[in-house]
Amino acid sequence: MSAKKRIAVLMGGPSPEFDVSLKSGSHVMERLDPERYEVRGVFIDREGNWDTPPKKLAKETDCAFVALHGVYGEDGTVQSILERHNIPYTGSRMLSSALAMNKFLALQALADHDVRIPVTLFIPRAEWRASSEITLTTIGERVGYPAIIKPNRSGSSIGVSIARNREEAGEALGHLFHSSDEALVQEFVRGREFTCGVVDRGWPESAFALFPTEIFHRDDVWGYHAKYSPETIEMTPPKNLDEHRISEMQKIARRAHEKLGASGCSRTDIIMSAKGALYYLETNTIPGFTRESLLPKAAEASGVPFEKVLDMLVDGAAHHERLRASRPSDRA
Repeated sequence: MSAKKRIAVLMGGPSPEFDVSLKSGSHVMERLDPERYEVRGVFIDREGNWDTPPKKLAKETDCAFVALHGVYGEDGTVQSILERHNIPYTGSRMLSSALAMNKFLALQALADHDVRIPVTLFIPRAEWRASSEITLTTIGERVGYPAIIKPNRSGSSIGVSIARNREEAGEALGHLFHSSDEALVQEFVRGREFTCGVVDRGWPESAFALFPTEIFHRDDVWGYHAKYSPETIEMTPPKNLDEHRISEMQKIARRAHEKLGASGCSRTDIIMSAKGALYYLETNTIPGFTRESLLPKAAEASGVPFEKVLDMLVDGAAHHERLRASRPSDRA
């Protein structure tokens, strides 16, 4: 009988999603097959301190399962730390993580591959401070109201708001730039909101999309509060949606997964306008893994047990490690 693979589940981290990460990590630890894996948790505090330093962890684990969300976990930071210490890890690689976390670059990447996106303006903090009135005029002319305002780099829709007029846009941007360097202002597309997960074993050809999930909430936008509110309702698969429409959503999610270079799993948010047009919004490369999270629920509804998804993520980490080890520069 082969030895169990040693898995270190990374959770916590210096991110506003610290608490969600702890819940994700705990759920992953519960659901990893004890017959196949020897599982331990690795706690990273809000300052970025590891309870087991990476150098030590490299000698004690076969794979790091990344259950960190948002900045540090989803933007390529922890991936660069793990690569520096030659620790195999689950999920997207460093550069792909950074690309997907940058919402504006991700939007442009998908638009270049014939995926419809909302009208979007990228606004750096320096531009806002230098010419806020000109910026607000541009928003009115190119985007119009209502408009969605969000940080360019964040997870769980933290900091997302809706501005119904010029004054509200100014207030929202002023508040956002206290904590973010970059903002996006987007056309507000009225319609039905969906999210669709994709899972693979570490290489593009193995990727497949799960059933999409429709989101029903009471907030103006599907922001952080709505995502974690008990009043929010999810339906997988959606009702009153034909197979063609479901297939189109899955196609957009797979294309986002592929074009952003995602690996392991991802979850793409989509909105369908009143006229039936599908708009790409963003992709999360480390979606939530909690009991309440959308990807585990969608996997189960699609006939893929969450334990199987976790196996695929660990298999993907092993695949990437074999690729890395085969490169001449890595063997030197």
